[in-house]
Amino acid sequence: MRTTILAAMLVVVAVALVGCGSGIPSWYPNAPQDPLYLRSANAATSQDMQVAIDKASTGARAELGRMLETKVNALQKRFEDETGVGQEATLLAQFTQATKLVVSTTMNGSKMKDHKTVREGDLYRAFVMMELPIGSANETLLQEIKNNKDLYTRFRASETYKELDTEVQKYEQFKKEMK
Repeated sequence: MRTTILAAMLVVVAVALVGCGSGIPSWYPNAPQDPLYLRSANAATSQDMQVAIDKASTGARAELGRMLETKVNALQKRFEDETGVGQEATLLAQFTQATKLVVSTTMNGSKMKDHKTVREGDLYRAFVMMELPIGSANETLLQEIKNNKDLYTRFRASETYKELDTEVQKYEQFKKEMK
């Protein structure tokens, strides 16, 4: 009886060890470099194995997109005001900075290079490595540049005019308030 219980416990432990796998794959912390591919790795968890894989794949593709094209909007504001005279003067200063990153690109040819799924209690953890052929990425980018060059130039000219007009209106309002 005691031998049967011990054997059953060993089977449970063996199944648990096999279910957990060997942990993090060797390629996860540092995706292997290849001059012909961009590669990105990501991990995600879910109670459903396929959802974990899909989440990790989406995260890895998003990272590939950031490698290809990231639009960065940044705004910095600095204000200084000194009141008083000499040693009684007080300097007030304010600095504000905001940054937003947006990724929107087409990745023709991206595919899953490798993946591993391990069981962690009630969850599945999926490790996924996505890759994108650099030649394909370059062709797509070149075509987008050709297609959007004129449109983008007109858009930026329009946006620049709007920004200038807004700043002029703010300055005119400031002059009125100072009177």
